[in-house]
Amino acid sequence: MFSRPSSPKIRPDHLDRLAVIYVRQSTSLQVREHRGSTTRQYDLVKRAQDLGWTPASIQVVDQDQGQSGSSSLGRDGFQWLVAEVGLGHVGAVLSLEVSRLARSCSDWYRLLEICALSETLVIDEEGIYDPGAHNDRLLLGFKGTMSEAELHWLHQRLQGGKVAKAEQGQLRFRLPLGLVYDPVGNIVLDPDEAVQEAVRLVFALFEHYHSALAVVSALAEQHLRFPTRWWGGKQAGELIWGRLTHERVLNILHCPLYAGAYVYGRTQFRRRALPGEEPRIKGRTRRIKQEDWPIVLLDAHPGYISWEQFLHHQRQLDENRTWRAEEHPGAIREGPSLLQGIVLCGSCGRRMTIRYQRNGSLLMYECHQIHSQLAGKTCQTMRGDRIDQAVVQCFLQAIEPAHLEVALSALDQVEAQARQVEQQWQRQIERAQYEADLARRRYRAVDPDNRLVARSLEREWNEKLGEVEKLEREYAMQPKHAVLSLTASQREQIRRLAQDLPAIWHAPTTTFAQRKQLLRWLIKDVTLSKRGNVIDVAIRWQTEALTRLAILRHKKSWEERQTSQEVVARVRELSPPHTNAQIAAKLNEEGERAGMGGSFTTSKIEWIRYAYHIPTGCPERPRAAPTGQRGDGRYSARAAAELLNVDVSTIAEWCKTGRLESVRSTPLGPRWVTLTPEIISALRKPIKRKWKRHQAQRGKQPVVK
Repeated sequence: MFSRPSSPKIRPDHLDRLAVIYVRQSTSLQVREHRGSTTRQYDLVKRAQDLGWTPASIQVVDQDQGQSGSSSLGRDGFQWLVAEVGLGHVGAVLSLEVSRLARSCSDWYRLLEICALSETLVIDEEGIYDPGAHNDRLLLGFKGTMSEAELHWLHQRLQGGKVAKAEQGQLRFRLPLGLVYDPVGNIVLDPDEAVQEAVRLVFALFEHYHSALAVVSALAEQHLRFPTRWWGGKQAGELIWGRLTHERVLNILHCPLYAGAYVYGRTQFRRRALPGEEPRIKGRTRRIKQEDWPIVLLDAHPGYISWEQFLHHQRQLDENRTWRAEEHPGAIREGPSLLQGIVLCGSCGRRMTIRYQRNGSLLMYECHQIHSQLAGKTCQTMRGDRIDQAVVQCFLQAIEPAHLEVALSALDQVEAQARQVEQQWQRQIERAQYEADLARRRYRAVDPDNRLVARSLEREWNEKLGEVEKLEREYAMQPKHAVLSLTASQREQIRRLAQDLPAIWHAPTTTFAQRKQLLRWLIKDVTLSKRGNVIDVAIRWQTEALTRLAILRHKKSWEERQTSQEVVARVRELSPPHTNAQIAAKLNEEGERAGMGGSFTTSKIEWIRYAYHIPTGCPERPRAAPTGQRGDGRYSARAAAELLNVDVSTIAEWCKTGRLESVRSTPLGPRWVTLTPEIISALRKPIKRKWKRHQAQRGKQPVVK
């Protein structure tokens, strides 16, 4: 580098302060490969000495190596430089070019403003500038603008080249498991059959269970491992077998490459932070909706599924979402509620939730979103057993013509799944056996005298043999699927049985999840509404047809203990001419049951009369009959004595001797006497006699007054 004479812009006060040399390159690759640029930046130390700064007053700032200049975030060296300039400790800032300091106008102009206030010079390879001078400030501002524009042009050129190659399907990127590049650069299926079977098994299980988590559970129950191909480094391309995770299944199902489609633009880079987010140096990446993908080339390479299957999987995953439950039914669960996820509230239209009581034996459908979110009242709560039974009966009637086809497709699906699981196990055992054979060949190929190598190879051989034995033992412990050993006659029996779908539906081997899946294939949603003692059930089928059902609502606990209205009406009817005991006996003869259970008693009849304000026509106590006569025509003893013009004791005596007919509820209770016109005319006394007791010498004698 040629030395230049000192500039008149450099004053002694500048030389008394620090000369800071800022060194930066954008990426680690540039730092490693472009060493010439790094050397030129460090040579600015000699330039500062030629301009008059002593070696002790020159400081190199190079901790921002490998950092982009598009932002000051993460660049500790640049931030330290700005702070020192603001404190007035720096006399000049040296950089190879303006773009090294900043490629953002906001950062660049902020630095120029601070340099102008602190009278700090800016020096690059082409000249010396004073930010406090108008002309120099104008030139530096133009250089900063061009530096930011240059970054934009470079980005546009690179991005345009990527898009052009992507439109032709030639842009290469990291492929998911199961797809590799051939020597020509085309995308093909992984040549490893075990990897292919593992990927196909994931798609087959999702077709069956319709849930990504259920796929993970199924593989875990079978103790099957899933491969991962190592990316980069010395182990690039090596397969590692481990447990399958939920996130991995979702990535496989969301990847369109498995459908043979070449897609570019699934994500979008965003630099600006939204409110509440912390700023990031590299920005953020967000997913683009499927309908907004810019480049989609169908049938660009071999795939594991068709494009129609991929779209179906996306719709299924979208329905399985748990957020915004009012828009999606969610994944099928294992609970006994058959309408889980598809039952709607007829009052507010929201999706109803499931609640189990009595240790899961009592199913309840409940709409409580207004209560949980807005502190309002719960819309509806109702028992679900009768509702499920009615919907299932309607479903079985609707699907009756398709019994055989559904059964045969289900049988084929179970057989295909069993074969895939069996093949996956065989592939794993085959791979383990190959590795054991390879270890054996390595051991036998080594010189026996070289015990250092032979011992390690022998240990590796034993480990591989142990892995084979472990897999074979686990495979032997796994339950074998019966469909793999069915004969032709057994299959024919299954086909005959499949014609009766209700028997399969109610079979104990049919799980609740399978029943729910059958319902969802035909039923879109079910709306429940209370209408007094009736629940209105509106079934909307997948064809948008509507079926309405009316189901009697389950009584509440107090309603179940309440006396029926028919019995109350009967008591009201029998009350005028009958006593409580007679009414109880008559209701028991008619077979009626009390609300709390058991037969009717006098006390229960009294309570019914009290609760429903039923007046009594035949009371047991004379005070309850002001006229002295009951509804059945009987008279109290006092009323009968007045009619017959005798004393009450005379009425009692006549009742005891049988001269008069009477009834009484208890042995010592009041008498109710039967009087007819004939009896009244025969027994009525013209004059009522009054007896006065006195003590005579010869005994008691009546005295007539």
